[in-house]
This record gives sequence, structure tokens and C-alpha cells, in this order.
Amino acid sequence: MPPKGASTAVQPIRLQSVTRLKIRHPDKQEPNPCLGPMSAMLNCWAAGAAAGGCGHLEKALRDCMDGPKQPPGDKSTINHHLARLYPNISGPKKRKS
Repeated sequence: MPPKGASTAVQPIRLQSVTRLKIRHPDKQEPNPCLGPMSAMLNCWAAGAAAGGCGHLEKALRDCMDGPKQPPGDKSTINHHLARLYPNISGPKKRKS
């Protein structure tokens, strides 16, 4: 309940105007495929296993590192489309006189 003498009219909320829409990091980075074999090899070494015990993990990591590199993924076009469609969303601009 409002205090005595105060208006009960609902005040509209004014939001800041946005000059342009933009997604900060539209492209997600894929994890390195050699991360698993490297982690397994380092854990094997940390456990104190003999060099022969970790040989298969070293070979798996070497095969992964020597293999072909993955091609980079397609870049996201979301920011291009947001910039292109923003004038249709925001409506006409006010003229400065």
C-alpha cells in the first residue's frame, strides 16, 4: 500500500536504448582432441609407473599429435544478421533537429 498522498499511478520503466546488437563470442571453441591421451599419459607418469608401462599411452599421444589437423569450423554469421535486421526490429529513428 502506498503512503498517504502518494500517487498510485504505475510509472513506466525506461530502458536504455541500444545502438547495435552483438553477440560477444558466437563461435564455440572445440576442445583439443589430444587432451585425453595427454592427460592419461601425465597421470601414468605421476603415478610413478615404469617407462614401459606408459609406452602405449605415449604412442597414442604421438599418433594424435602427428595426425592431420582438424579444419577450423565455419564462422558464425549471427552478428552479421543481427546488424542487418536490427533496423527492422528497433523501428524508425528519431531525427535530431
